[in-house]
Amino acid sequence: MTTVPLRFVKGHGARNDFVLLLDPDGRTALTAERAARLAERTAGLGADGVIRVVRTAAAGVDAPAAAPEWFMDYRNADGSIAEMCGNGTRVFAACLDREGLVHGDAFSIWTRAGERRIEILERPAHDSRWQIRTGMGRSTVPGTRRTVRVAGRDLEALDVDMGNPHAVAMLPEDLRLEDLDLTVAPPLDPPAPHGANVELVVPRGERHVAMRVHERGSGETLACGTGACAVAVAAALHAGDGSRAPWRVDLPGGMLTVGWTAEGEVTLAGPAELVAEGALLV
Repeated sequence: MTTVPLRFVKGHGARNDFVLLLDPDGRTALTAERAARLAERTAGLGADGVIRVVRTAAAGVDAPAAAPEWFMDYRNADGSIAEMCGNGTRVFAACLDREGLVHGDAFSIWTRAGERRIEILERPAHDSRWQIRTGMGRSTVPGTRRTVRVAGRDLEALDVDMGNPHAVAMLPEDLRLEDLDLTVAPPLDPPAPHGANVELVVPRGERHVAMRVHERGSGETLACGTGACAVAVAAALHAGDGSRAPWRVDLPGGMLTVGWTAEGEVTLAGPAELVAEGALLV
């Protein structure tokens, strides 16, 4: 047992779920082993990822002196480090807000992909759900030629970097999104150097798509925030839409809205819900 019990909060954003460890002074390292153990769904708390809520100055990470106070120390379910997690930023922000660790409706956090700006659009009234928008930074489309194998077919995939790598493929009309087997990662050719999240997409209407995702280090998840951003970027390019008007992205766990600022930064808006809290015994 731990000498001092470590508090945790369980939350999710569109059913992309996380265990958040409250370690403001950086007394407990978030190791790969610990993250994988906590994320395990039968012997642990169960989650798509684990986040340590820690002050940037105490996190042992390379950050500028003027970096925001709070660092989102994130690991995937298998314990591997991810550079960024869009849904995680909203749940992290909701936890900071609930704990009184930030003040006001707008603030910044530090991540391995750099600074991310948070806007609290709505606080819980009669439930435990926030509505939050995150400034996700600029997308990068490197132009890599890549295919993804899905249902025995090789489909063209577009690389989109949102601080972490994505490969986005639009499905042909004869493949149903709901019928795909994503129990294993769809193979990429050539393979991404550091792995990639793979998103498969179908149109639903004007500036409206649906997607499923196999996340690097976590498997298929019910939602992926950076993935939704990558999909909106790819779908807008595919449709020739340069308006920067918001896109609706439907995922198995819920709906997210992806937009752009006047400066071209991608934004991600959606729910964040905190559902439980307690203390770790191991």
